This record gives sequence, structure tokens and C-alpha cells, in this order.
Amino acid sequence: MTMVQERESTTVPGGSRLSRPLWLGLGFVFVALGFIGALLPLLPTTIFLILAAGCFARSSPRLEAWLIDHPRFGPTLVAWREQGAIPRKGKALACAGMALGYGLFAWGARPGPWLAVGVAAAMLGCAWYVLSRPTAV
Repeated sequence: MTMVQERESTTVPGGSRLSRPLWLGLGFVFVALGFIGALLPLLPTTIFLILAAGCFARSSPRLEAWLIDHPRFGPTLVAWREQGAIPRKGKALACAGMALGYGLFAWGARPGPWLAVGVAAAMLGCAWYVLSRPTAV
């Protein structure tokens, strides 16, 4: 049984008449942000697609399966869902993006020392989280 058939045979959890359209709309917003992130260097892609898959899981098994079965993004989503794993290339790009983002912030905003340290600490915490996840094969 494929992932699509398996998901279509189940009911949508939390799928009330009012919440399903909200989850569906959020899913489409996150997919749009994810695809924009695939084109823009500093906007992340995967986190938006993970959020979209979660929204579609609550509203549309067919669209959730479309994301999970997508040839480019599906394997990363499945690795995250099953193991909480991030590919080595994804870890490197995430950390490089955070470093570049901090560099642009420091250069463009010229923050005071407390703000600079606070933002650096937040980004280091995010980088630590990304690096602490299992590595997807």
C-alpha cells in the first residue's frame, strides 16, 4: 500500500467543519513560502514544507501525500517525520544561512552590543538545535 492509499483510507484528525478550511489555507500559505524559499537564498524551505505537511495532515490527506511523495522535498519530509533527521547538506546550508543572516544583520543594523549578543545567542541556539538532530542518509 502506498503512502497515498494509506493516508486516503484514514480519517482526518481534528477535521471539524470550521478547522479544516483554516488548516488547508495555512498549508497553502506554507507551501507558497516553501517554494519561494527554494528560490531565495536566505528564506528557508524545509521548515515551511514541514509545517505545510502538518497542516495538510489535518485537512487534506491527498495534499499531504502529494508533499510526502514529492520527488525533491518528500525524502527530507519523511526523514524529519520518522526520525527527526536533517540531511548533512541541509545542516550545512542552515548554519551557513544563519551565519550570513547574522552578518547582514550586524552590518546593516549596526546593533548595540547587547542586541548583537542576544541575536548571536539566539542564532547559536538555533544552529545547535539543527546540528544536534540526527543526520539523514
